[in-house]
Amino acid sequence: MKFSDDAYDENNDLKLAIIFGILCAIASGVAATIDSGAAYVFIGILIGNLIALKIDGIHHWITLILFIIICLIFGLPELSLAILLVFIFAALADEVGHELIENYTDNNFIILFFEYRFVMKIVIFLLALFGFISFWTFIFFILFEVSYAMAGWLFEK
Repeated sequence: MKFSDDAYDENNDLKLAIIFGILCAIASGVAATIDSGAAYVFIGILIGNLIALKIDGIHHWITLILFIIICLIFGLPELSLAILLVFIFAALADEVGHELIENYTDNNFIILFFEYRFVMKIVIFLLALFGFISFWTFIFFILFEVSYAMAGWLFEK
C-alpha cells in the first residue's frame, strides 16, 4: 500500500496507485482469509483508517472494495470481536497520533513513537505474548512493517 500511496500522493500517478492498491488488496485479502492473525491486522488497519478518514482516494476505495470481495468470496477465519476491536483502536491511535502528535508535544520520543506507529506493534506483541494470537502474527507484522518502510525508501530513490 505504501507504493500505492506514494504513487498517488507524491507523483499524482493514479494508474500506478490503483495497480499497487490492487496488488495490496489481493495479498492482504488472501492472507486474511487464510490466517486469523492476518485478518485481525488487515481488518483492524482497514477499519481504523476508515474511521480516521485516511481512505481518501479512488485507489484506496478500489483496494477496499477488492479486499472486501475477496474476504466475502473466500470467507474469514473465526474472529473474536473483542480482539478485533483492540486492533481497530490500535490502528486508529497510530493514525491519529501520526497525524496530530506534533501539534501537541515537542517530546521527540513521543513524536517518534507515533511517527513509526508503535501502538499497533506493542498491541500485537502483547496479544501474542499472552496467547490471544499466534506469535507468528507478531513476526509477520514486523516483516510487513519493515517492507513498508523499505517501500518508502525505494520509492524515494
